[in-house]
Amino acid sequence: MEYSAIFHDMDKRFSYAVDKDLFVIRVQVKKDDMKEVILHYEDKYIPMERKDTRKTVPMKKVAVSQFHDYYEAQIKMHLICLRYFFEFTDTQGEKVYYGNYEFDKECITNRDRMFDCPQNLREEEMFEVPEWAANKVVYQIFPSRFAATEPVDKELWYKAPITPMDDLHGNLRGIIEHMDDIQNLGIDVLYMTPIFQSNSCHKYDTTDYYQIDPSFGTTEDLKELVQKAHERGMKVVLDAVYNHTGREFFAFADILENGEKSKYRDWYFIDGFPLKSEWGEIPNFKCFGYYGGMPKLNLKNPEVEKYITDVACYWIKECDIDGWRLDVGDEISHFFWKNFRKAVKAVKKDMLIIGEIWHYAGDFLEGDEWDTVMNYPFYLNLIDLLADEKITVSQFVQNLGYLKGRLNKNCYPLMWNLIDSHDTARFLHLCNDNKKKQHLAAAFQLLLPGMPMIYYGDEYAMPGANDPDCRRGMYWDEEYQDKEMYEWYKRLIQVRKSHACIVEGELAGIVTEDEEGTIVLIRKNGEETIAMIFNCSSSAKKFNEYTQKYNLLTENTFDGNVEGFDAAVIVL
Repeated sequence: MEYSAIFHDMDKRFSYAVDKDLFVIRVQVKKDDMKEVILHYEDKYIPMERKDTRKTVPMKKVAVSQFHDYYEAQIKMHLICLRYFFEFTDTQGEKVYYGNYEFDKECITNRDRMFDCPQNLREEEMFEVPEWAANKVVYQIFPSRFAATEPVDKELWYKAPITPMDDLHGNLRGIIEHMDDIQNLGIDVLYMTPIFQSNSCHKYDTTDYYQIDPSFGTTEDLKELVQKAHERGMKVVLDAVYNHTGREFFAFADILENGEKSKYRDWYFIDGFPLKSEWGEIPNFKCFGYYGGMPKLNLKNPEVEKYITDVACYWIKECDIDGWRLDVGDEISHFFWKNFRKAVKAVKKDMLIIGEIWHYAGDFLEGDEWDTVMNYPFYLNLIDLLADEKITVSQFVQNLGYLKGRLNKNCYPLMWNLIDSHDTARFLHLCNDNKKKQHLAAAFQLLLPGMPMIYYGDEYAMPGANDPDCRRGMYWDEEYQDKEMYEWYKRLIQVRKSHACIVEGELAGIVTEDEEGTIVLIRKNGEETIAMIFNCSSSAKKFNEYTQKYNLLTENTFDGNVEGFDAAVIVL
C-alpha cells in the first residue's frame, strides 16, 4: 500500500454538502492500489453508551487520473458534527485505517483520532450553482464578425486571412435577426465577447463600461436581444473585462493628462512617470500581457472595486442578463472575486459566473467565487489526442479524470468544454483541415458532462488560424457551409438533450484500448443504459458486443462498425 499517495483534507474540497443533510466525502489513493475503501462515520456528540451511531458505507471509485484513483461516498445525515475515518484494503490484502491524518492498524474507536465534519458550517459553505445551467449547450459569438444588418461585400466578409483592421460591421441587431438559426441548432446559452465601448475590433480594451459600443448598437438593442433569447428559453452571458481597461478609459486618460497629480493614479499599477509603453518594450506600468494599450486595474483599491462591481450589477438590473464570463480572471485576487460573487448574486441569485483560466482552477471553484470555468484542460487534451496524436486514449481519459476527481460535484456539470475559441486557432486548422477529426472532437464535446461551448461557425467547419484569423466572418452563404458537419452537430445536440443518461447517468464502466485507439463509456440511470463509443484511430473498428442494438446517432440498428474518427451512441 502506498501510504504517501493517500490524501484527504477535512475541508470543503473533500468533505462537503451538496444539499441539506446530503454530503459527499472523498479520498485520493494511488492508482490501482486499493481493493476496497470503506467510510466509517458516527455522531461526534452522542455517547456510545447512550446510542451506537456508528455506520459504514463502501466508497465508489468515481475517477481515475494518471497516478491516482478517487473514491467517494454520499451520505445522509442530520446532526451537529460528524466524525469519520477510512478503512483501506489494498490489492495484496493489507488493511489500514486512516483518521485525523494518522494511520492505524486497528479500527479507530477514539473520536479524537477521526476526521471532523461540522454539518452547519459545511452547509453554509455549500457550492450553490444556478439550477438552469448544468449540461446546457453554449454558443460563443464574436459580435463584430457574426452578422451585420447592412450589406457587406462578400469579398470582405469572407476575407481570409482576416486582420483586426477589417470592419465587417457585425452588430447586436444582426445577432437578433439570426436568433432562429441559433435556436434551431439547439443552443441553450448565447455568450458574446465584449460589447462595450472600445476603439478596437475585439473590444477587450474598454473605454466606457456603461455604454454599448455604437458600432454594435444600443442598450435597447441588448435588452431586445436578451428578451428574445429568454422567449426562446435561452440565456445570455456577457464578457466582463475587469482585469484591464483601454487607454481612453476616463481614469487612465486622466493619468495620461495629469501624470503624478492625477486622482486616479492608484487605480492602476504605475512604477514611475512619465509613462512609457513603446512597442517592443515592457511598459513601466502593469498591463495585460505587457501590452501598453491595456493597463491593468488595481482592484484592491476600494474605489476601483466598487466601480467595477457596480458595473456588473448595473447590466444585470438594466438588461436582465444571465451570466458574466470573466476575462483573465485568474490574474485578479480571490478577495475581489469573493466580494464580486456576493454582489452579483444579491442582484440575481441564479447568475452564472464563468472564469477564464487556462489550467486547473480548484482555488477559484470552492463555492465562494466562480461557478465554473472555460475548460481549457479539456481543449488541450483533445488537441493532444486528435490533432497532435501524442497521447493515448487511456491518457486522455485519465487527464480528464483528474478534473472530475478534484472538482465539486455541483461544479463539474457546469464546466465549459470547448475545442476552440476566439483566443485559439480553429480546431479544424489544428487538425490540418481533417474534418473527420473535428467530427470526432464534436462528439467528445457534446456527449460528455459539462456545458459544451461551440465557437460560432464550427458547426459549418469554418477554418481559421491563430488570432486574429480565427475571427473570420460567419459562414452564412450556403456555398461556404459544410452541411454534413452542421447536421452532425445538430444531431449530437438532439441526442444529448433527448437522453439524460448520456450526461447525467452514472458512469458504470470505461474501456480504453490504446492499441486500437478506442474508448467505450457506459452510462446508466433508472431508465436506460447507454454505451458511447469513440474511435480515435483513422481506421474502422468492430464492436461485435453491441451489434443489433440501436445507434442513436444514425437512428439505425448498429452493425458493430465504427469508422475512423467517428462515434456511436448505443442503447443497451
